[in-house]
Amino acid sequence: MKLIFKCLFIFSNFLSFAQGVVPTVDFNNFLVSFENGFFRQIEVQPVSNLKAGDEFVTYLDTRGNLRIYDGKERKDITLLNAEYEVSDHLMAYKIAGALRLWDAGQIYNLTNFAMDFAVRDSLVVYQDRRYSSVNVYWNKQMIPIMTLLNEVKLPSFIGENILVFNDNSNTYHAFWRGKNYEIGTYNDEKMNFNIGTDIFCFNDPYSQTFVVFQDGIFTEVESMLAQNFKSGRGFVTYQDINGNLYYYSNNDKFQLSNFAPNFTDTKDDITIWGESNYLFAFVNGEKKQIANYIPKDYKLKNNICAFRNIMGGVSAVINGRVEEITNLQDAEYEIYGNKVLVKLFNKSIIVFSNGKKFTN
Repeated sequence: MKLIFKCLFIFSNFLSFAQGVVPTVDFNNFLVSFENGFFRQIEVQPVSNLKAGDEFVTYLDTRGNLRIYDGKERKDITLLNAEYEVSDHLMAYKIAGALRLWDAGQIYNLTNFAMDFAVRDSLVVYQDRRYSSVNVYWNKQMIPIMTLLNEVKLPSFIGENILVFNDNSNTYHAFWRGKNYEIGTYNDEKMNFNIGTDIFCFNDPYSQTFVVFQDGIFTEVESMLAQNFKSGRGFVTYQDINGNLYYYSNNDKFQLSNFAPNFTDTKDDITIWGESNYLFAFVNGEKKQIANYIPKDYKLKNNICAFRNIMGGVSAVINGRVEEITNLQDAEYEIYGNKVLVKLFNKSIIVFSNGKKFTN
């Protein structure tokens, strides 16, 4: 049964990342995308202001037009000057006060009186001046979550499919899958929520406990306050009062480290931490030592950690294995789906995909 589950998990991950784009700008300043083992040229003129997620890339062409490419076709969005933001699945753009949304090829009109907005994988959160309200786009619905009597501002805690906001009475609420869940009223207490996907965590200043919200339920995970808590995709990591690093998900808690890590980080499906001069990762249900040094910089996304290796190049943890992509220094790198893109100093490109390196 465990073998079947593991195979299904790997297969579902493969399907979720099988489509999409790996975009970059080549030495001619033309847009290219790595797809199915080769580099496809998308534009034959310079582009600017490129913003991309796992599934598509948006950019301005040489005339300033906003375009989108989703791995299948290139589409013109608007000829007007637009402010835009993207996630892996959604793209919202504002022209004057008109806020529009691109979702799986469809354009939706959110409001003609927009102010600030934020785009996440499953949510667009935006201010509507007409009603002094904060609204959420979720699952093709536009839902007002609060009307403010004073200054209208976006919530401070927004995750990929969940957000936390406080209303006029300073009562905190969570919005998740179309429903509001009351958290509590904390008056002038400064709150810090760490939001992930389908989960978030926080220290309750009144009960002095560490609390996790998952599947619509608040659970007291620790009877004392936690340190350095982070939320991933369906799990949280945190250090207890003694500095021990723990993993929690669905009422299951276990210890990752008892050496009081000098740093920890969590995003999506991966957690990393440092113990003395060693770097560890917990990914795909396994703890691994991935380096005998602490990297100068790193990036986390999906189940990948890409990092600056000891030679100044780029290595990555992919499918639980450490892969050396390049030892050339000062390379830029990004993660798209289950691939790592590396741009060298001479603007040549390396993509690590399915255990192989591809160059342009």
